[in-house]
Amino acid sequence: MGNVALEEEVDAVIPAATFHRVQESAEFQELRKRHRSFVFPVAIAFLLWYFAYVLLAGYAHDFMSIKVVGSVNVGLLLGLAQIVSTFAITTWYVSYAGRRLDPIAAAIRHEIEGPLTAATTTSAAKESK
Repeated sequence: MGNVALEEEVDAVIPAATFHRVQESAEFQELRKRHRSFVFPVAIAFLLWYFAYVLLAGYAHDFMSIKVVGSVNVGLLLGLAQIVSTFAITTWYVSYAGRRLDPIAAAIRHEIEGPLTAATTTSAAKESK
């Protein structure tokens, strides 16, 4: 049980120079740029939203205790909005990564592991005979 690819022993080792070459490539730089252009602004916005909520909860008791419906108050609604925004950001990132990051990452991975995968497939075919 488990991932067969992880269980197979790989005879070939990828040299460190390959990783340094890939790190300096235009494709990898584009991948980093796209990742950072999403993650940093969204993380900053979420942290500002989170700290605003914490500060309101700590210092604006009158505002946070305003009843909206029955015993549901503003503080409870903002707390629930924190949870909802976490799931929304996660969904947004998964969608963004699938469209804008994964294709580049797959190309880079294929570039690095292409010969390695071929060697593993060939050795596995020889062993099965």
